[in-house]
Amino acid sequence: MAEAFTFQANTFQQDPGKSPTRRKVLVTGAAGTIGRYFAEHSSDIYDLRLMVRKEEDVEQLSAFGEVVVAQLTDLQQLKEVCQGIDTVVHLAANPDSEATWSQLLEPNIIGTYNIYVAAKSAGCRRVIFASSIHAVSGYPKGVQVKINDPVNPGDLYGVTKCFGEALGRYMAEQEGLSVIAIRIGAFQPVERMRAEWSTRVMDAFVSQRDLLQLIHKAIEAEHLKFAILHGLSASLYNKMDISETCELVGYEPQDDITTLNPKLAPLDLVKSLSTHSRASGIASGLREDL
Repeated sequence: MAEAFTFQANTFQQDPGKSPTRRKVLVTGAAGTIGRYFAEHSSDIYDLRLMVRKEEDVEQLSAFGEVVVAQLTDLQQLKEVCQGIDTVVHLAANPDSEATWSQLLEPNIIGTYNIYVAAKSAGCRRVIFASSIHAVSGYPKGVQVKINDPVNPGDLYGVTKCFGEALGRYMAEQEGLSVIAIRIGAFQPVERMRAEWSTRVMDAFVSQRDLLQLIHKAIEAEHLKFAILHGLSASLYNKMDISETCELVGYEPQDDITTLNPKLAPLDLVKSLSTHSRASGIASGLREDL
């Protein structure tokens, strides 16, 4: 089975004696929930160009960077927006898991194709593609998905995210545009995870600060040409395994729903698990031969 990541042939090493240049980052879907949070907490690190669809969204984001109005369906417009950009964080999409194909076609298929092509045409270094846990939501409950497992979308929205991952790999391997796809879970403030209802997303939760950290790590991972990362916080119940994500980019999630939700916090299931050894608590049978 092919690995879900590939390394760059030649990794640029920053001279530790020099301060790195601030990257110019384009954020599509900047007026959305994730986009706005990213803008608010990244403007001190990156020079941001924030892309929105509507004029009325410009004022609310202007404090965090340059705001531009553009449409995903206009390839020429996107090529202009991508000029001078180091990394594109592509968040814009129809996020409705119940959306029909006709509702998804322009924003999630045509728009994704256009942003990849525009980034390549403009000479951008990398695209961070906002994929989704829905790309693997077709797996049964109780199955933890690893990065190398085949995609298994549970809805048409998930199908469009599989398309974005596949096109991203093509762009990285065949066109020389580095792409990192992040399968994002249920993006929520930690305060909401203390509510009783939050157990419904206990296998998909990613906190605001954890996803922010992961996007930053993805932007800075010079050694990767292409990768799929799993965007969840730490949890015993995670639908997607995050161990390889942590290893690939140094991701260190800070939040865990089992410590946030009062119904889950008292449970220490790890301690109750069997060691699956007949020698549990006693000396190993090897002792007599030593």
